[in-house]
Amino acid sequence: MGKAHLLSLGCPKNLVDSEKLLKRMSEEGIHYSSNPEESDIILVNTCGFIEEAKRESIGEILKAAALKKKGRRKKLVVFGCLAKRSGAELKKEIPEIDAIWGVGDEDAILRFCSRQVEASAESGCDRFVETPYAYLKVAEGCDRACSYCVIPGIRGTYKSRSPEEVLAEAEALVRSGRKELILVAQDITSYGRDLGGYPLSRLLGEMASLEGDFWIRLLYLYPAAIDDQLLETIAAQEKICNYIDMPLQHTEGRILKLMGRGGNSGVFRRLIRRIREIVPAVAIRTTFITGFPQETEEEFSAMLAFIGEMQFERLGAFTYSREEGSAAYRLKGQVPKRMKENRRDRMMEAQSAISLRKNEALLGKTLRSIVDEVEDVAIARLYSQAPEIDGVVFIETRDVMKGEFVNVRITGAYDYDLKGVVEG
Repeated sequence: MGKAHLLSLGCPKNLVDSEKLLKRMSEEGIHYSSNPEESDIILVNTCGFIEEAKRESIGEILKAAALKKKGRRKKLVVFGCLAKRSGAELKKEIPEIDAIWGVGDEDAILRFCSRQVEASAESGCDRFVETPYAYLKVAEGCDRACSYCVIPGIRGTYKSRSPEEVLAEAEALVRSGRKELILVAQDITSYGRDLGGYPLSRLLGEMASLEGDFWIRLLYLYPAAIDDQLLETIAAQEKICNYIDMPLQHTEGRILKLMGRGGNSGVFRRLIRRIREIVPAVAIRTTFITGFPQETEEEFSAMLAFIGEMQFERLGAFTYSREEGSAAYRLKGQVPKRMKENRRDRMMEAQSAISLRKNEALLGKTLRSIVDEVEDVAIARLYSQAPEIDGVVFIETRDVMKGEFVNVRITGAYDYDLKGVVEG
């Protein structure tokens, strides 16, 4: 029986690609194994977004290459974003790689893998560890011109999936037992603009009308494209989490212009106030980049002051990564690495205090949660906590089921996580 181990790195969009590939491989009689040592084929879906992600991808490819030297015949397949950016270089430096492809080459990968192993009609494991949530990709590519980003060159221009296809997949996921559908794309607010004016708000309304008890969560909204229609849809539909994830990246107009994004602190201030006005109890998550070329200490301090004023429920900070092939790569005034990291650390220290105060305000409240894991303790999440990027709620019981919605009274608050007990 053919077995394949697949390691998916990077963003949830890569995970969606990996799961679809595994499903197709299973249909061909090649089943997923969680153990790379017992597998005939090792596949690595790489990320090439920033330098740290590239280093992780290369490290995992080298680990897989080392397994080939243990005597058992294996094939090593590398694909994804980094493979598309630097495929020739990777193949030259790591000759153990048997085949390398970029993004969207699933047909070729499947043909190669099918030739390498003996297919089996037996059933087998064809997916990663089951989770109560599932990522649902609504589009591919990106039309934004952010100067620091190489994704459009890797994944191409923006292309929405048809609403029929998205809704059919959503319905199938709910029927399979998934309790949270997480919509992802490089920019989900652009959904439908290439479909003759079928907006994201309409897709959300139709998805929320599907039968079943489940949450819908939105990731990666472009700030300038968030309008009242979208916000009113979120507020009106109980199944849609009151959770807005909109990467601002910076607050100062000069830096945002260099980033190719536009906007400024005044524009963002008005948008945030509008979001909080229309969507009750909203949790806003954002990200910022520290140390973008030419960023001054005064501009960074202004960004810190803005964060203190806006009091975001969730915030991530990343140091600028100079990516060859991006427009920002050629900018003068590169900020030293140590300064970039210092600014990031200062930002996260400020956010830690904000997050703790926000969590302490939840003490004594009873909130609906979804159980993700049940081991020594149960691990759950509120609507305001996205999996893998936000905090969790530790529940002092194992008398709950994975994938179950429960009411949890918050009894403890930490910088990012919470503690609670089940009620009712």
